[in-house]
Amino acid sequence: MKTINYLLGYKDLKIVQDNEMFNFSLDSVLLPNFVTINKKINNILDIGSGNAPIPLILSTKTNAHITGVEIQKEVYDLAIESIKINNKENQIEIINDDINNYFKKIESDKFDIITCNPPFFKYKETSNLNKNDYKTIARHELKLNLSEIFLISKKLLKNNGVVAIVHRPERLTQIIEEMKKNNIEPKKLQFVYPKKNMEANIMLIEGSKNGKPGLKILPPIYTHLDNGEYTDQVKKYFE
Repeated sequence: MKTINYLLGYKDLKIVQDNEMFNFSLDSVLLPNFVTINKKINNILDIGSGNAPIPLILSTKTNAHITGVEIQKEVYDLAIESIKINNKENQIEIINDDINNYFKKIESDKFDIITCNPPFFKYKETSNLNKNDYKTIARHELKLNLSEIFLISKKLLKNNGVVAIVHRPERLTQIIEEMKKNNIEPKKLQFVYPKKNMEANIMLIEGSKNGKPGLKILPPIYTHLDNGEYTDQVKKYFE
């Protein structure tokens, strides 16, 4: 069933959702607040945009042109509706295509920033797949994997442009290996914990194309208090 909600805490942004599909989560709020944005950037690419939460939040932080690519037509349609109800058509463009096709048609060195909230789980024949295709594609590396994300970033990023992704901490070593393989230098890393005294369950990492070595580890983010409420640290993203 389709609904229109305010985008998690953003009182001036609405988002069109369908509970049959994979709705956006806190990951999609953390990533656009983590990626390095400055006044010089002109073009941003968001890979696997879903119903466009990341492009919408980015549009509140920069005047740069934002291109989102979403492979699933029905999810893309939700994104288009979300862009229209927020009157963001002049800044955000959503493309319905497989990023592995789309990037071949695009000139090299086009984007200053690439963001991606990718599928987290490796696909195996024994994987416990959701029967709903929307959720399967969003969660499992059926259509997009880490190797492809950084290969695409190597081609499409300008020199010293950045790619930022949100992922699970257990994939960190593979992410760094894939970055290095594609001349992307890890520059910034932040771990997100559900509560204090628990293990991290989310990780944010940013790399720079042909960047100089030097990795900053940012202070941790704790998302919830013991009573289940969001921490002040997370609430500030919603103001």
